[in-house]
Amino acid sequence: MTERAPNPFDLTGKVIAVTGGNRGIGLGLARGLARAGAHLSLWARNETSIAAAAESLASEGVEVQAVRCDVSSAEDVEAATQQTLERFGRIDAGFANAGFGEAANPLKLELDDFHRILATNLDGVFLCFRAWGRHMADREGGGKLVAISSISAIFGTPLQPHYAASKGGVEALVRAYALRLARYDVQVNAVQPGWIVTDATAPASENAAFSETVVKRIPARRWGDPGDLAGVAVYLASDASQYHTGDTLRIDGGYTIF
Repeated sequence: MTERAPNPFDLTGKVIAVTGGNRGIGLGLARGLARAGAHLSLWARNETSIAAAAESLASEGVEVQAVRCDVSSAEDVEAATQQTLERFGRIDAGFANAGFGEAANPLKLELDDFHRILATNLDGVFLCFRAWGRHMADREGGGKLVAISSISAIFGTPLQPHYAASKGGVEALVRAYALRLARYDVQVNAVQPGWIVTDATAPASENAAFSETVVKRIPARRWGDPGDLAGVAVYLASDASQYHTGDTLRIDGGYTIF
């Protein structure tokens, strides 16, 4: 039986990479992981904003690295992985969070626009899981891989078919990697957020009529905050989830069961 730490949720000294860690859900995950003691490697395409996010965390005493990375690029992901390893020596957990969506009429959606969403949201998870998984499989101690999905993976999204398809694919990818990497003591899971207030969802959350419709269906009676995902992030990155793999954990205030 594997020996457990006195506090299985303690992330002190663990090195965690977070893609899209410059804002929104990614930054919320990073803050929660940092509070549990983790060292962070934050990845994002925007060099300015990722540097600002890292500086903000560093001012709170967090050991953090900012890495410019476009997760849709295999070369960028491999380079970012190497930069993280050069700085910290290992990656104990990786959160593939980078992603975006946009409204589109599915009857007029261009193939290039469809592929552009999938390149970041699905290809990006694959490329990160491949790079991080290789590292974790080659070393002692295993690791944790986490992808950020969406309730769009299970609900119809008439104006975001490409986004929904990408998130459905992410959850299938999680199950595949969970089976392959279990032998190396690597746990692979997804987090499925509900309606979370971020810059990306601001047009929806600030639309009074739409927001009221959403809140009426959320038993918790409020939109979520990126900080609401911190607890599940710490759990999935920690020794507490050592026997939990291939799963999708939904954090939505009860929206999907109402």
